[in-house]
Amino acid sequence: MIGLPLRLLAREVYDRVSARVGEGAVALVTGEEKRVPARPRYWVCTVEAMPVEREVDFFAVDEIQLCGHPERGHVFTDRLLHGRGRRETWFLGSDTIRPILERLVPTAVLDRRPRLSRLFGAGALPLRGLPPRTAVVAFSAGAVYRLAERLRVRRGGAAVVMGALSPRARNAQVALYQAGEVDYLVATDAIGMGLNMDVDCVAFAELCKFDGRQMRELEDAELAQIAGRAGRHHNDGRFATLAPLPPLPAAVSRAIEDHRFPMQRRIFWRSRDLDTSSVDALTASLRQRPFVACLELQDAAEDARALSRLAEDSEVMARARDAESVGLLWEVCQIPDYRQLQLDDHFQLLRAVFLQLQGPRQRLADDWIRSHVDPLDDAQADIDTLLARMAFIRTWTYITQHTRWVNDARAWQERARTIEDRLSDALHDRLVARFVDPTSRRTRRRGRREGSLGQQLRAVVPVLTETRAGDADQPDAIPRWINGLVEAAHERFRLDDAGRILDGDHTLARLAAGVDRLRPEITLLVDDLGAGQRLRLHRRLVAWTRDWVAQLLEPLRDERLANLGPAGRGLIYQLEQGLGTVLVASAYEQVRELGPRERSALGRAGVRVGRHVVLSARLLQPAALRERTLLCQTEIGRRLDRPRADVVSFLPSSEVSDATYAAMGFPVLGGRAIRADVVEVVANRVASGAGPAEIARRLGCFPDEVEFIRQALAPSRTRSRH
Repeated sequence: MIGLPLRLLAREVYDRVSARVGEGAVALVTGEEKRVPARPRYWVCTVEAMPVEREVDFFAVDEIQLCGHPERGHVFTDRLLHGRGRRETWFLGSDTIRPILERLVPTAVLDRRPRLSRLFGAGALPLRGLPPRTAVVAFSAGAVYRLAERLRVRRGGAAVVMGALSPRARNAQVALYQAGEVDYLVATDAIGMGLNMDVDCVAFAELCKFDGRQMRELEDAELAQIAGRAGRHHNDGRFATLAPLPPLPAAVSRAIEDHRFPMQRRIFWRSRDLDTSSVDALTASLRQRPFVACLELQDAAEDARALSRLAEDSEVMARARDAESVGLLWEVCQIPDYRQLQLDDHFQLLRAVFLQLQGPRQRLADDWIRSHVDPLDDAQADIDTLLARMAFIRTWTYITQHTRWVNDARAWQERARTIEDRLSDALHDRLVARFVDPTSRRTRRRGRREGSLGQQLRAVVPVLTETRAGDADQPDAIPRWINGLVEAAHERFRLDDAGRILDGDHTLARLAAGVDRLRPEITLLVDDLGAGQRLRLHRRLVAWTRDWVAQLLEPLRDERLANLGPAGRGLIYQLEQGLGTVLVASAYEQVRELGPRERSALGRAGVRVGRHVVLSARLLQPAALRERTLLCQTEIGRRLDRPRADVVSFLPSSEVSDATYAAMGFPVLGGRAIRADVVEVVANRVASGAGPAEIARRLGCFPDEVEFIRQALAPSRTRSRH
């Protein structure tokens, strides 16, 4: 389980991990989004949303120095003090928190990893002097818009990234930039927390920000966090101010270049032992003093302010009369104010939610939710209005994640997500229309590719995105098409017998050899996508192949096999590598060590342990045999003829290894590839003295082949192998 500081970053990491191991193995948990498959092995979360009650082998928190954040610090500190993995725990972050770690976690091993590239100060640069692949940073929406408009006029346009964007809108904007459609990015400090893009230079257009309480100058470590987006791996980066701002002071510039900043001496803390017996008791426990001098009480967090305000309401206090209702009130207080409204507006929403949940129905009324949600389903608006609607729909997405609060929570979650997607697409449209010059290189490049992808999009975009006819001619058609594929359900894609991944009748990619048989790679077959778009589509389809393999091997991951001993686990591992078939001669040690209980568990899960072959019966069904053949032909890089469903044996090709045929479900014995379940049947007939004619009839072969098969299956031969 890993906790990340931003919803956008959690989604990016989720995409990367699921591309490696498949979506069926990865859970995504944020305040507004929960994707939890049946048996996840990996949990990617925002720090606030981490299900810390769940035991995991490995536990990690990124950007742990945010323990010092004046609003969110207490959550990070709680994870630092109490979050642990059974086997390993990592806290990742700036070296500035080292003294705190040494004091609070004295047994921790501190491991420093140097940056692989250098950062260099470049003084102050004029707008016309900004090199391509530059991110210009400002700290208010108005400043971001002004800069993007200036870049549109002077340099052809810019992509825009702000924390208020949804992952969908942000990804579309980043894809625009990554693909080289524009050379510049205008962003807030949302890019500072690990959102990885190809940036060569970071230019600060502002050095002050409003932190929710006051306007203040950025600290040196904050400047470094943002400047660090420049350069990747071994590519050096530059940072500068944007004229007419003066250059950064020499001492600050040197500190960023050398990564030397003042150490943190205090971090924020709040008690996790909350007393909900009454509102007064809850308030008192929130004000409990910390137990170590380096901890500072977090007494002004948003949820605590909400509780204080609601405690002034007589009707709320009348309903919050016992531990259960006070606990509910505290849950309601934690609904985030994504809109950053005047406090009264947010408190009125929280008040209404609590009073309904404490009412006779103990649910939020559908009509009341609808009265708030329906007006947000309107994408015909300017950028600021779309951002405001998107922020409010995030609030409703958060609320509907509490399944006890609403009727038909899944339907409301889907409704909120659909609205957010629609608003995101519209916002991307407006951003492109406003901040990208249609006569720039972007349009010229799109014109050159009309003959290939443009024609394809005319056919598929109306189907894939449910947009208006003609949307393929709009500048955003390709990103929207990619969005539709990235967000698609698993069932949308399929494989043909040549190993090509199809979306309907449209070819997207083909399987390619990977690191092993169970982890094929893909080769995209869609032309003229930009780098960012290709990356997103590639990740989605690799994740789909991982899920496809996991579904194929599901019979070997049956819960009835969870408690096998070492011998049983080793046998299951070999069965997975063999796609459901392994010769006893290859797994003799594991088979010999199996006890009666393990054999019984294997049998109940459909695994048969014979004298010659160990097999999974479900993986010999026709659909499974087809998929096994696809994986095998991908591994060896040549087309394999898949036997018909009624074929039980055939003559193997000398150009294909016996191991490949075994993985297809047809181990080679006596010079003939025999379906795994038939091997034991024929072996039993051989042992009972059946003649060549009967064996030939069972295998569909000529009688003169039988003698070699009899020798391979004879009991004496099997014992000598063992």
